[in-house]
Amino acid sequence: MPDTSFFSRGAGLTVGEIAALTGVELGARTDPGIRLTGIGALDRAGRDDLSFFDNPRYATQLAETRAGCVIVGSKHLALVPEGLPHLVAANVSVAFAAVGRELYPAARAPAAVLPSVGISPRAEVDPTAEIEEGVTIEAFAVVGPGVRIGRGTIVSPGAVVASGCAIGRDCRIGAQVVLSNALLGNRVILHPGVKIGQDGFGYVPGRTGLDKVVQIGRVIIQDDVEVGANATIDRGAIRDTAIGEGTKIDNQAQIGHNVAVGRHSVIVAQVGISGSTSVGDGVMIGGQVGVTGHVSIGDGAQIAALSGVATDVPKGARWGGIPARPVREWLREVRFLTELAKKGRSPRNERDD
Repeated sequence: MPDTSFFSRGAGLTVGEIAALTGVELGARTDPGIRLTGIGALDRAGRDDLSFFDNPRYATQLAETRAGCVIVGSKHLALVPEGLPHLVAANVSVAFAAVGRELYPAARAPAAVLPSVGISPRAEVDPTAEIEEGVTIEAFAVVGPGVRIGRGTIVSPGAVVASGCAIGRDCRIGAQVVLSNALLGNRVILHPGVKIGQDGFGYVPGRTGLDKVVQIGRVIIQDDVEVGANATIDRGAIRDTAIGEGTKIDNQAQIGHNVAVGRHSVIVAQVGISGSTSVGDGVMIGGQVGVTGHVSIGDGAQIAALSGVATDVPKGARWGGIPARPVREWLREVRFLTELAKKGRSPRNERDD
């Protein structure tokens, strides 16, 4: 059984309630009255837990699981052991995520470190800051002049909100976050260590070295954006850096100055996006992708992990490789080079290695 000591279990949900919540179907001979209080992986779940199965690689774990119920896709029903309670979903991941949110509401967004609402006497809040009712500002946080913070927002210990910033309602500003030159919408989550609104990287060669280019733009972050730990988003140079509604940015990503990211896009860990790049709506960028400056990535495009994007990517395209190009072309080249390398091997070549 998974250790949920940091997120306590409540009364739980019956299998019938889960079906109503998610729109999934009851599996054959599955009792809708089974009550589940937690979630877990197939190999760790107990009789009070819901698990899921969506990959044949884990067929052995499905056969041996002790979970109280499992969500499966219709294409995998033949692998479900006899007598195992199950639910059938069109989209297993979406259904399982919905149940997790219902069973563990405290895990939806970071909570305050201390269970209190209001401004800690050990926080530094400028008297000109406008703080709505129901805001929590924890110890050692610093809030500068003219800052506006909406109700329900939590500013965690050690966070810095610099002069003139605006934060919407029900936001979470994590520990050691530094926020400057930025405007945030509602329900924005910034995990610990995020830095937003610092100088973009701008220099020009001068007579005696590199001369600084001033960065006078802002960072605009729309509603329901989430930014992972230690990510950085530079402020614009002569226009704003903007992150669209619902976009999710993973840990340790770097977003350069003047970048515009659309709505509901996904940017995975250690991605670097150079200045003045445009990323459309619904784009998915895999881990450790590098994107050069002044390019455009069209709506719905997908970039494979470890790729290098140096040119515009069309709407809806799937690209990968270095330099990135259409996935089929990239995989064909990789296969060709692999086969060529095999053909080029000889006893003499192997000895030279």
